[in-house]
Amino acid sequence: MSDSKTPQGDASVFAKFDIPHTSPVTPVQLGLDDMIQFDCHKGISCFNACCKNIDITLTPYDILRLSRRMGIPTWEFLLKYTMHYDLDAHGMPGMKLRPQEESPACQFLTAQGCSVYDDRPTACRYYALGTMELRRKESDALEDVYFLVKEEHCKGHEEPRTLTVRDYRREQGVEEYDALNRNWIDIIIKKRSSGPTVGAPSQRSLQLFALASYDLDAFREFISSDSFQTMFVLKADELSALQQDDTALLSFATRFLKQVLFGERSIAQREEAVRERYAQRKDIIERRYQDDVERHRLRDPLEDAES
Repeated sequence: MSDSKTPQGDASVFAKFDIPHTSPVTPVQLGLDDMIQFDCHKGISCFNACCKNIDITLTPYDILRLSRRMGIPTWEFLLKYTMHYDLDAHGMPGMKLRPQEESPACQFLTAQGCSVYDDRPTACRYYALGTMELRRKESDALEDVYFLVKEEHCKGHEEPRTLTVRDYRREQGVEEYDALNRNWIDIIIKKRSSGPTVGAPSQRSLQLFALASYDLDAFREFISSDSFQTMFVLKADELSALQQDDTALLSFATRFLKQVLFGERSIAQREEAVRERYAQRKDIIERRYQDDVERHRLRDPLEDAES
């Protein structure tokens, strides 16, 4: 195990996946080649205990995998199996897995274990590791760091098996999930780290964030719509690929969000349509400003005194 300390004031740390508030986190930063002692299997006395009180944040790829496993569109999965929460103070929409109606247990829990195990969410795969992104002082690069999560009920830490963090991630299939979630997580971290410099997103931006992050089947219909085609330039073969390939669509969705939220233009736009949209929005903004001035204009204090 590494002897490196928990990041102090010379670094910025951003949680990638929520760690339950009741879970003590071992205060030692782990790297990929550090050793951990942990195992989970059906014969262990605490089997299924971690699934009986869940607080699981879902990523876009989690939702995509689970909806495909169940053979339902993403909007139906969101309706039946998720609940909304705010990712930040600006109300950036996040999604958590909805527990059972009369219990905090996972809806997919059975007596035999997880009924969607092969397609379980990223946070479930990582357990009992916590993972964060760390940005060192005077560095723009983000570094993955890991921490052990030791809940009182979990006996997996008493099992004799040891392996590296790297091997545990590979065993749990986390590498594929991290690769496909990476660009989306970067958006969340950039939004959090930029703070006031980015500002509060508009209601429209929040709606587009939810659409492109979580409801990929509806996003697929959106990019085929006349309104999208009027604004953006997509070649026929590119659009065809996005209609057929879920992972390509996931990647395109994050490019779209970076363009909408941060102005990182990687999708060609029709300049005439952009100018027209800007003119329309400018008129709306100016009209709202004038209405606001009229509603809240300062009155002459002498008028107040005489009235």
